[in-house]
Amino acid sequence: MSEEERELILRCKRGDRAAFEPVVKAYMKRAYFAALSLVGNREDALDLSQEAFANAYRFIRRFDPDQDFYPWLYRIVKNLCMSHLRKKKRRDTLLPREPDPEITFESTPAGEEPSLIPESGEMKEVLWRAIRGLPDKEREVIVLKHFQEMSYKQIAASVGCPIGTVMSRLYSARQRLKEKMKKYL
Repeated sequence: MSEEERELILRCKRGDRAAFEPVVKAYMKRAYFAALSLVGNREDALDLSQEAFANAYRFIRRFDPDQDFYPWLYRIVKNLCMSHLRKKKRRDTLLPREPDPEITFESTPAGEEPSLIPESGEMKEVLWRAIRGLPDKEREVIVLKHFQEMSYKQIAASVGCPIGTVMSRLYSARQRLKEKMKKYL
């Protein structure tokens, strides 16, 4: 964390609301994409990332300014997303909904060579489908490492496990992705 960011956090801890705005601006995209990777729906991700900042400000006094801010914020985002998904799962068992078109992808038609997929956008869909098919813990470390560009140390702090576990999960996730994507590469 930069000295400027640390000073903003300290001002927030003293009750200065205006000091939180630059912190929000610095992390709003990362928080949104973290939420999106967890819930798979743009509107929910936007709502949840905004709620995460409200909670972060509400509990800023608990934050240790000697630590990096983003892993702490990520834990808030993750907890909100997991709670949202649990509620959604309960609600969906009572009232099944139509699948969200944003996260539903058609598979490659039978007999078509995957190497003939012409658009990079289509390849992105294939990759995201493969990522979403990973176990939750593996998907999480892949997203944090490769899309959030966090270090092993930051990931470990964010998910609450040792660095060795992060490395192991990342290795397993990469192997699974490699296997799933083999036919497309």
